[in-house]
Amino acid sequence: MPLTTRPFGRTGRDTSSIGFGAWAIGGSWGDVSEADAKATLHAALDAGMTFIDTADVYGDGRSEQIIRAVLAERPGPRPFVATKAGRRLSPHNADGYTAANLEGFIDRSLKNLGVDCLDLVQLHCPPTEVYYRPEVFGALDDLVAQGKLAAYGVSVEKVEEGLKAMAFANVQSVQIIYNIFRQRPEDLFFAEAARRNVAVIVRVPLASGMLTGKMSASTAFAADDHRAFNRHGEAFDKGETFSGVPYDVALAAVDELRALVPEGATLAQFALRWILMQPAVSVVIPGARNPAQASANAAADALAALPPATMAALKALYEARIASHVHQLW
Repeated sequence: MPLTTRPFGRTGRDTSSIGFGAWAIGGSWGDVSEADAKATLHAALDAGMTFIDTADVYGDGRSEQIIRAVLAERPGPRPFVATKAGRRLSPHNADGYTAANLEGFIDRSLKNLGVDCLDLVQLHCPPTEVYYRPEVFGALDDLVAQGKLAAYGVSVEKVEEGLKAMAFANVQSVQIIYNIFRQRPEDLFFAEAARRNVAVIVRVPLASGMLTGKMSASTAFAADDHRAFNRHGEAFDKGETFSGVPYDVALAAVDELRALVPEGATLAQFALRWILMQPAVSVVIPGARNPAQASANAAADALAALPPATMAALKALYEARIASHVHQLW
């Protein structure tokens, strides 16, 4: 059965409500072989996902190249492929977001993905100052005019960055962290995105796997897995790892969540369905490291709407257990 679809902002395209986040098949999640990565993406597409999100830095281009290889093996309509640019800068600062650098990054992604025009390029969590530099967005407008990309958006760490980005007329999408442990986008962001008809891509929907319910105090992560090396923001924003929630706090909250999961669903599917209760969300992009995970993620689309009592219980748990750790930080 095909997945339900939602309009992707003003682009004129629809995407499956659940898409594929391709960070895990690129790097920073432990070892995923190329064969496993390809099989996982094939499973996601077989399950009806029509949206893939990647970035030029995931495995230094490996993720984009795997996507190219898999899509070359598949007949039929091509899915919507979104990538990102900016994190190749070293140092990663606002002054690096020049027209020349952006064009260089985009040319590399065009080659990695094997296309003449990118469906969507997102600035990859740039420094906040970038949102106060109209010339950066003007450079992206020029690249659209040249035909190198069809549309552009931003991937943000903070709600305020998303709100600022949407003030630029041609920003078509905002990617943001939103999950049971990160509920602040509900306060203002979703209403503004809906008002402006800007697509919303939800990342980190399972809080780096915490919301699968499969982790414990003794869970060990590979040295090259960000869940081992970035818990305190050592490599990038700590909000990307377990949504910024302290590990022990998150484990305790997950234990409380289990009683709310409907029969026949996993905790992960329940967490994804909760996100889809928001009509402003265009697509949610859980990652997967194997075909079974990809298929299970897609199955969340078929779950019944969550009842008001469950939604209220999840809000109360967030406010009691989680909000003090994250709400005002992002």
